[in-house]
Amino acid sequence: MRVLVKGAGVAGLTVAFELATRGAAVTVAETRHSLGGNASWFAGGMLAPWCERESAEQPVFDLGRNAADWWDAVTPGQVTRTGTLVVTAPRDVGELERFASRTSGHRRVDENTIALLEPDLAGRFRSGLLFPDEAHLDPRRAITALHDKLAAMGVEFRFEADAPTVSGFDRQIDCTGMAAVDDRLRGVRGEMLILHTPDVSLSRPVRLLHPRFPLYVVPRTDHRFMIGATMIESQSTGPVTARSMMELLGAAYALHPAFGEAGIIETGAGVRPAFPDNLPRVEAHGSTVVINGLYRHGFLLAPAMARQAAELVFNQDGTKELAHETDRQRRSD
Repeated sequence: MRVLVKGAGVAGLTVAFELATRGAAVTVAETRHSLGGNASWFAGGMLAPWCERESAEQPVFDLGRNAADWWDAVTPGQVTRTGTLVVTAPRDVGELERFASRTSGHRRVDENTIALLEPDLAGRFRSGLLFPDEAHLDPRRAITALHDKLAAMGVEFRFEADAPTVSGFDRQIDCTGMAAVDDRLRGVRGEMLILHTPDVSLSRPVRLLHPRFPLYVVPRTDHRFMIGATMIESQSTGPVTARSMMELLGAAYALHPAFGEAGIIETGAGVRPAFPDNLPRVEAHGSTVVINGLYRHGFLLAPAMARQAAELVFNQDGTKELAHETDRQRRSD
């Protein structure tokens, strides 16, 4: 079976892998000239289903629970399993209690334990939550590693491809996100900064809770840190706004004052596709299968959605919409 995958973001590459391992001859068509520049490129890379349950529905947890295992198996060495630390200023302790009440899989940590976990945060926070089973990865390194693995498996890549004109395939998988023609989708803009400072070391993602502007800091290599949290209902692909930069930098400074002297290595913004309920979908329309609506959970949900899409491609009833877990749970509610 020859399958065309449209889009070389996290959804496209994960489904290409699932198809190739099932014996399909896979071609990935991407309109950009190379990997990068899409929403996946600006992601945080947190594989944090327990933390995400604070604001997401149960299907996000169910679909994402095994994501770290998938990434670890497919891209060895890319996943760091040190958990997630959630902290807050003493005046915002109510935010910590609210977060704890809406999540599971955590244990409470005091000031001394926080200092043991992250010495550079010693004396800065009195209490927090540790989610020990969560993980993270560097999205750009993981995407590159997955691309290289797919190429070694014989998957063909066509960059700067006008995908609609490509023909001769038995099935097509549409992973084009906001470029897909679907009136149900809306764009949710996420902005991020990458800072560099040798004066801070973190071994795991840290979430700083705040009633107005929560923040996450994800460590990269060489004392670089990805700073993010914005969720703006907008399809604008323009640069990071001054307001967002000030808020991100202010929150990072609140986490550790050394971020005030950090170099700003990069700023960026990505537009994530979301359905009205913020849950992903795998749907079949004739010979085309569509994966979309991963919202802000791309790396967390892509492996599960890719498996569903691959199963649908090889299913004899592929013209019907897949009754995936999210649909079944909606009906059972």
